[in-house]
Amino acid sequence: MVLLVPRLQLLYRSYLTSLTIPKMATNGDAVNGHKDDLSTLSNGVALTDRLRVRPTLTNGAGGDEKFTFSKEPTLEEVRRLQAEFTDERDWNQFHQPRNLLLALVGEVGEVSELFQWRGEVAEGLPGWTDSEREHLGQELSDVLIYLVELAEKCHVDLPQAVLRKMALNRLKYPASKVQGSSKKYTEYKD
Repeated sequence: MVLLVPRLQLLYRSYLTSLTIPKMATNGDAVNGHKDDLSTLSNGVALTDRLRVRPTLTNGAGGDEKFTFSKEPTLEEVRRLQAEFTDERDWNQFHQPRNLLLALVGEVGEVSELFQWRGEVAEGLPGWTDSEREHLGQELSDVLIYLVELAEKCHVDLPQAVLRKMALNRLKYPASKVQGSSKKYTEYKD
């Protein structure tokens, strides 16, 4: 069973890479003998439109540009797309919480490899090539997909859990106490 996880990762990476191929149909026609049933998101936006790497920048305070994510796909759409992908291949037998966690850790390791030996890397990744950025996007996508599927298999509503955790973090780390400090919440005195 342990040998299966790397094989699933390789197959999954091939699947993710295939999504960026421009010839992917968005009209339900067959591509390479496979029906394109994942071509649109629930709101009718073509999946190929969402797959283009295009960072969104907005003006923040002081004229600084701040990165923002696109609005789609939502985590629920990612969950649904992955569930369909897994169901179509009868892989649920392998996608149990322990295996998903181990695959997630493996993917985090692959993200780490991309930063290894580079020293500190500035926000926005100046000096990285388009190819390196694309590779990072693929590896981060693997991490997110495994995380979302792990949450699904554990019946954790991830968006709601994030909101609860952020509220808890605000209590543990009040801005008035922790401004500019990286100490753990247990190190602050009242």
